[in-house]
Amino acid sequence: MPRSTLAFGRHVSEHAVFWAGAKVLRGKAAVLEGWRRFYEGPQAPFSWAPDEVVVLGDGSLASSTGPVRDAAGKLVARFRSVWRRETDGRWLIVLDRGEAADPSRP
Repeated sequence: MPRSTLAFGRHVSEHAVFWAGAKVLRGKAAVLEGWRRFYEGPQAPFSWAPDEVVVLGDGSLASSTGPVRDAAGKLVARFRSVWRRETDGRWLIVLDRGEAADPSRP
């Protein structure tokens, strides 16, 4: 799938809350607007992948966390996302927050 805010938006809840530094983005429209700049250039300015995922026993919520790397591959942060399983089976992000990178953790 091509890199786009539309593709990213397919994973974001209408009621999502994303922290962007000291600013809080509330709702899918605000999140997509706040993240638009990350999709404007031909190359992604960063990448992320989970290194830990935990799901509630009833399968309704999950938490994922992992490293965020800049375009050169340098560790710059960690992300934490909470996902909710919708009635149609899709998993959507409801909460997302980054934190400073811990150099002792890959």
